[in-house]
Amino acid sequence: MATFKIYKLHFTAPLHIGDKRDDEGVSMKTIQSDTLMAALTAVLAKVGTSIPDDGDMGFTVSSLFPYFQHGKEGRVSYFLPMPLQCRQPDLADVSNAKMVKKVRWVDAEYFPRLLAGENLFDGKSEYIKHIYGEYLSPSPVPDDIVRSEVCQRVKIEDRTGRSDAEPYYVDRITFATGAGFYFMTTGDTALLDKGMNLLTQWGLGTDRNVGYGFFEFTTDELTIDTPADADYVVSMSLLIPADKQQLSELFAGEEIAYELTRRGGWITSMPHNRLRKNAIYGFLPGSVFRKTHGATCGAIVDLAPAIVKSSADAHPVWRDGRAIILPIKR
Repeated sequence: MATFKIYKLHFTAPLHIGDKRDDEGVSMKTIQSDTLMAALTAVLAKVGTSIPDDGDMGFTVSSLFPYFQHGKEGRVSYFLPMPLQCRQPDLADVSNAKMVKKVRWVDAEYFPRLLAGENLFDGKSEYIKHIYGEYLSPSPVPDDIVRSEVCQRVKIEDRTGRSDAEPYYVDRITFATGAGFYFMTTGDTALLDKGMNLLTQWGLGTDRNVGYGFFEFTTDELTIDTPADADYVVSMSLLIPADKQQLSELFAGEEIAYELTRRGGWITSMPHNRLRKNAIYGFLPGSVFRKTHGATCGAIVDLAPAIVKSSADAHPVWRDGRAIILPIKR
C-alpha cells in the first residue's frame, strides 16, 4: 500500500502547454513532472530561495493527471495513466476493442487491479460499460474532462500601422466543471508548498502574459493498494535513468513497455532567455520496467548549454527526471 500527498489544481484561466514543435496551434493535454519541477525551481530562484547545488529540493512529483469531482459533496475520481500493454480488448466484439484502445486514464479505484495483474477487459468483462471516452471509472464522468479549444489571435509587428496584422491560432485547454489536474508527491514538501503558492501568481504553461495558466490549489491524500510480490514497476512521472547501469536494470525483463519523448525547451532566466536548453530523452508515465529498489527512480540532470556554463552569469539548468514508481505484476 502506498499513500501520497496530492495537490489538486483548479485552473481559473485557460491553459496552453507548448509541445516540442513550438506550434501554438497545438497544446499538449498534460504537464509532465520535469516541467512542473522546472517551473517550481525557476519561481523559487526568482524570489531568492536557495536551490541546492545538486538541484534536489527534497521531494519528487508525479506528472499532472486529470481528476473529476462528482458534485460538491461527492467522491473525486483521481485518474492514473493506463500502464502500457495493459489494454487487452475483448476481440470477440470489434466495437469493444475500439473502446478499450481509447482508454488512457484509469480511476484510482480500479488501478490496484491493474497493478495486481488483473485483465480488466477479458471476454466476460463488466468494465466495458464503465468506459467514458479516454476514461475508465466506476462512476460516470464526462468524456471531455480535459477540453481543447482553438481560438484566433492577432500578431501586430508594427504598431505604426504600416504592416498588416497577422492572424494565428492558439490551442487552449479548459476543463469540465469540477475537473482539473492533480499530482502526487513524496518527500519533504516544505519547498513545494512555497513554490506552489508562488506558482498560483506566476502561472503554468505558456502565454502567461495574456492571462493563461493561473490556478488555485488544495491538498489531499491518495492511497493505492500495491502488490507485494511484483517483478515490475510502472512510472508515474517522466523518467530519466541515472546512468547506463540503471537503464540496463530497468530493461532487464521481457515484459517491459515504454514510450520515449524528447525534452528540451527554452531557458527562462535572464540573460539567457533567448537560448535553448540541451535536449535529452525520457520515458513517459505509464512506462513499465523491471523492478528497482526504492519508491523513486531516475536522476536530475543539468541541461545548460556550453555557452551558459562558460558565461559570467553561469548557472545550472536542471531537468528533474526522478520518477515515482509503483509495483506492477505482469
